[in-house]
Amino acid sequence: MIRIAAALTCGLLLTACGKGPVDLEKPAEPLGDFELGFAEVVAPNVQKLLISRDVPTDELIASVDAAVEERFRRYEGGKLYHFGISVEAYSLPPALVPGKSALALRVTIWDDAKAAKMNDETHLLHVIKVFESRISTNRDAQLKALSQDAALEIEKWLREQQEAVGWFGPVEVDEPASDAAEN
Repeated sequence: MIRIAAALTCGLLLTACGKGPVDLEKPAEPLGDFELGFAEVVAPNVQKLLISRDVPTDELIASVDAAVEERFRRYEGGKLYHFGISVEAYSLPPALVPGKSALALRVTIWDDAKAAKMNDETHLLHVIKVFESRISTNRDAQLKALSQDAALEIEKWLREQQEAVGWFGPVEVDEPASDAAEN
């Protein structure tokens, strides 16, 4: 039983030491006509939650901005859209302290051509790391992983909006090749 526990622990530690999101290593799945114009990340009223490591506001902003740029600069849809992102709260508990890493953001998307917001109300996004190894992770790595997860959640939300409301043009569906022999 001890061997199984040790093997699982080693596996979790190796997983936690990965070099970042695996999906970023693959080509970006098209997102309609979306192309990132600019992303403005601010944190005017950021709150530190519960027992958390201190993170200066400029570091929070830089981390979220880097993750958003890394994820969304891959899209070349030809029509510019801009992000307004406000970091609202964070929690980065130190190792061996109960709690989960978390980040709360408000996101607004702007259509450059229409010079208008696409979402009337800001989209509130909560990212909570349920499984994480804080024992082998320093504060910077913890913040980077949380920011990358937040950027991924923004992408998921954009895809949901594309499918539900038609943002960035229609969702492209691969159509099966027509069989000429059926006639």
